[in-house]
Amino acid sequence: MARKKTKVETAAEKETKPVEYMEPRRSVAFIGSECHPFVKTGGLGDVMYALPKELAKMNCDVRVILPRYECIPWEYQEKMVYRGEFYMDLGNTGRNIYVGIMEYEEDGVVYDFIDNKEFFSGPKPYFNLIDDIPKFCLFSKAALAALNFLNWIPNIVHCHDWQAALVPVYLRTLFSDTPVGGARSILTIHNLRFQGIYDIKTIRYWTGLPDGVFDNPRLLGQDWLDANIMKGGLAFADRITTVSPNYAGEIQTPEYGETLDEHLRYHNCKLRGIVNGIDCDVWNPDTDPVLAANYNQKNAVKGKKKNKLALQKELGLEEDQNKYVIGLISRLTNQKGLDLVNAIVPQVLDEFTQIVVLGTGDRNYEDSFRYYENRFRGQFSACIQYDEARAHRIYAGVDSLLVPSRFEPCGLTQLNAMHYGTVPIVRETGGLKDTVEPYNQYTGSGNGFTFDRYESGLLLDAINRSKTLYFTEREYWDEMLIRDMNKDVSWGNSARQYRDLYMELTPW
Repeated sequence: MARKKTKVETAAEKETKPVEYMEPRRSVAFIGSECHPFVKTGGLGDVMYALPKELAKMNCDVRVILPRYECIPWEYQEKMVYRGEFYMDLGNTGRNIYVGIMEYEEDGVVYDFIDNKEFFSGPKPYFNLIDDIPKFCLFSKAALAALNFLNWIPNIVHCHDWQAALVPVYLRTLFSDTPVGGARSILTIHNLRFQGIYDIKTIRYWTGLPDGVFDNPRLLGQDWLDANIMKGGLAFADRITTVSPNYAGEIQTPEYGETLDEHLRYHNCKLRGIVNGIDCDVWNPDTDPVLAANYNQKNAVKGKKKNKLALQKELGLEEDQNKYVIGLISRLTNQKGLDLVNAIVPQVLDEFTQIVVLGTGDRNYEDSFRYYENRFRGQFSACIQYDEARAHRIYAGVDSLLVPSRFEPCGLTQLNAMHYGTVPIVRETGGLKDTVEPYNQYTGSGNGFTFDRYESGLLLDAINRSKTLYFTEREYWDEMLIRDMNKDVSWGNSARQYRDLYMELTPW
């Protein structure tokens, strides 16, 4: 029997052979007020779900800590496992408050729910500040106490928005001499407009924090009478992140800083922007179960036409695959640039164009879009609801998606749109500017249409430019459609940047 020959590696081959290694492991506690699929009101819920799941694939040990709201669907509540309970003092109330810990695990991520029916009851997670401040003072303190109770001490505590912004404050004050006090902290700003501002007396009562943090205008103190929870979190956190590099710059200006621009410039050295991603398992036109026809980069042009016809039929629009269909999926609020849209609908609609709106929000926008649906039957559809499955079908069936926001920290709708081969039309602000490159008719580069100043005429011009390309140079439109689908909008790149940040904070 002949002997099998083995190749002897040369020194050069040994040098060029890739080295396999295991990245150092870091433990991270995510603390925030919402997380898909348990409870979600906006983009924070998506981030709290998708980012930990991606980090778990990168050798991070991740726990997510949430309130156990009464409104969490029973299908998840019944699968939670009791992990223990303890009593904890809360601020200057003089009471020992019950804290239960219920646990749920999925996709390599452990979810710990802070249980207290007195504070977390009701049909929705948020009500008003006078109710929400006690709730999130308890939650922030209980989250750290729960980590000590479970004896699970993370390297990093990663907190999100004002509802968890007290965590870095507690970490360096009331918990500094406890096991969890050695953790480093990151606070991520998803929307700076909401800061948790109330009078000092109330917040001192519910937190029990020392007077010094309220007296110092560089910490929680604001205008001598009020305390600002977000401001305190920014001051005490080891690092501050926000959801796009451009928004990180914008919030240091008076126009976008929501009165904290000077405070953020002061902490500039620890601030950075990391763009969000989307969950490409959930948002995948090739496997999406709710679409009329699945498609990918190879058959996207035909696939989108089939989905367009199905969408037109579903919404009662004139069924014609050659129509140019514009989508708008949004909370119906001032932030989203809907006053600009309202002003130009009659000028946009013609015999070749249709508009589809999906969302709920301010009554004036809901009513105006209903009016347009009545006035332009067969051309305009107003779905005043939020229907996740219908949102998927709109992304697949429309040609372009409007995101004309007044400000937009990151934005997820333009990322979803691109992944479904739908061309975004956006205002150059926040994460929209970071993720959408304007189409250049001379070079054929770019992946969308943009406008800069917040003016309805500029939005109309961007829409008209998109229609011109769609109707007169369809081959270039189709190339852009495929370019958008090829763009990496997954959480992979963003998660690697967060992991690098964790390593930077814990270099041992």
